[in-house]
Amino acid sequence: MADIRADKSGTFAIGGDLEVTRLGFGAMRITGNGIWGEPADHDGAIATLKRLPELGVDFIDTADSYGPDISEWLIKEALHPYGDIKIATKGGLTRTGPNVWLPVGRPEYLRQQVHKSLRNLGVEQIALWQLHRIDTKVPADEQFGAIKEFLDEGLIAHAGLSEVSVDEIKAAQKVFPVSTVQNRYNLVDRTSEEVLDYCAQNNIGFIPWHPLAAGELANSGSLLDDIAKKHDAAPSQVALAWVLKRSPVMLPIPGTSKVKHLEENIAATNISLSDADFAALDEEGKRPSPPRPPDQTYQAPPDKSGGVFL
Repeated sequence: MADIRADKSGTFAIGGDLEVTRLGFGAMRITGNGIWGEPADHDGAIATLKRLPELGVDFIDTADSYGPDISEWLIKEALHPYGDIKIATKGGLTRTGPNVWLPVGRPEYLRQQVHKSLRNLGVEQIALWQLHRIDTKVPADEQFGAIKEFLDEGLIAHAGLSEVSVDEIKAAQKVFPVSTVQNRYNLVDRTSEEVLDYCAQNNIGFIPWHPLAAGELANSGSLLDDIAKKHDAAPSQVALAWVLKRSPVMLPIPGTSKVKHLEENIAATNISLSDADFAALDEEGKRPSPPRPPDQTYQAPPDKSGGVFL
């Protein structure tokens, strides 16, 4: 594909000083099935990672639980030393098998994971470290206090949260500066609308996972399908273009293990939605959708589009 560049999406300064291209990359899908173990195509995963800087992607989001560890190892193998690329990672989930994700927020565990991610990635400081989930079995202030220690000690430069409410963000802000929030958000899953608005008001980067989802709106003959045809694009690309247009603090990170899917995702930056089309999609996407599943043990969706992220 010619003339596709992630930096067409513009930039955002995480924490006021960590400038990244708004369209990043989520590195969950470069691992094995169930986000467990080595990828089926190791060379393909490495090629996908190596393609990122060529396409102007300078922001990669991963987690110690992807594999576990495998995603961080592959990123180091493909891209270290990182140059202009900023690596964000997460801690706070443990794995007991494929597609099983269990929160562990004890401060000593979080500290262990930070040090492990430093080793896995081969860096002296993590640019952005995020609490993957707040563990309800551990007082939230203990988890937030640990994060403040990581910042004070220089182990991490910036800190964020994942799958949180506005009240939880405010509670964390009393302990440490919250630079990013990573919640599920897409054209048809608007559960985190209030959180996104709060982030925009407070210049907090909002990292939507599962950003390409469009549900029934992707069906033939739908509004999304009609707009996609007008742009000679796939519905998922238009859905991503909509997410990018939704807010200047939006930092979508569609992920895949295939170069072709990566290039298709980045090509969404070539789509310029009119205000009318954006508003029409916005209204259509707000229609009632099935309730979200419980957020305790996570089942990762199949990688059909290359754009799913947890």
